[in-house]
Amino acid sequence: MTESPAHAAELAVAREGGVARRRWWRDPWRKPWVLATVTWSYLAWSILPVVIAIMISFNAGRSNSQLQTFGLRWWFHDPDGQSLFQDPELRRAIMQTYLLSFGTMLIAVPIGVAFAIGIDRWRGRVATTGNFAMLLTFVMPEIIIGVSMLLVIQYALKFVHLGTTAQILGLVTYQISYPVIIVRARLLSIGKEYEEAGMDLGASSGDSVRRVLLPMLYPAIFASFAIVFADTVDDFVTVSYLSGPASSTPLSLFVYTSVRAAPTPAVNAAATLMLVTTTIAIAIGYLAFKKLSRGQEGADVTAFGQL
Repeated sequence: MTESPAHAAELAVAREGGVARRRWWRDPWRKPWVLATVTWSYLAWSILPVVIAIMISFNAGRSNSQLQTFGLRWWFHDPDGQSLFQDPELRRAIMQTYLLSFGTMLIAVPIGVAFAIGIDRWRGRVATTGNFAMLLTFVMPEIIIGVSMLLVIQYALKFVHLGTTAQILGLVTYQISYPVIIVRARLLSIGKEYEEAGMDLGASSGDSVRRVLLPMLYPAIFASFAIVFADTVDDFVTVSYLSGPASSTPLSLFVYTSVRAAPTPAVNAAATLMLVTTTIAIAIGYLAFKKLSRGQEGADVTAFGQL
């Protein structure tokens, strides 16, 4: 008797399943669930401490190591006035953190964008040296930059006092490499054809940059704003070396000095605020990048229509 096509198909599927099972025993990494298990285990291991720290910030008791009951005591309503938004030192640290973040972002990103465009236009040793300096700043350990800036301010720029001005100066020096690298990568993907086409239509080189190139760089520029802001919020090394009076202490430095004593859950609330701030900044930057990138094709035509 000849077997039916359906029966033959079932036998073939069964044989393939048996071969696959035998292969799995010989090479377990062929199974996707093994890699998925390792990935989720790593994520759980790395995220669990952060989740615990966040949960303790909502602890209604004074314990910083044991979760008791949930509440907003260490955010708003501590009877002793030691909550995150009640303590004058913590409020001052919050203001200093956002002052440094917004100040560094508004200074470093425009300079970095101009630097990236300039390096893309230059040729010769000047451009090579500038590009190398940006890459060196990007890979150099932050502690070296902090110590170097401290020495420069103490011995060369004596008119700059330690504190907010020195911190912004050091942060801009360190953060400027991010927009340079991000915008340069975008410039390499754009090419020079759009600017040349704009100048062929009668635009000057400045108008071509302003009306054609910059609209195409908006996704990279917004991404640079988000990354610089988020990285400055939790910066510790540079601001610690260049800090001056107590009014120049940001949240990152306050958290570090507090955990060495007898911290309350208000310190966890401060760390949680930093985490939420950086997450929101990156999310806004990502959404802006996606939205602007999605409309790039139409933006290219619009830019030429404005010439």
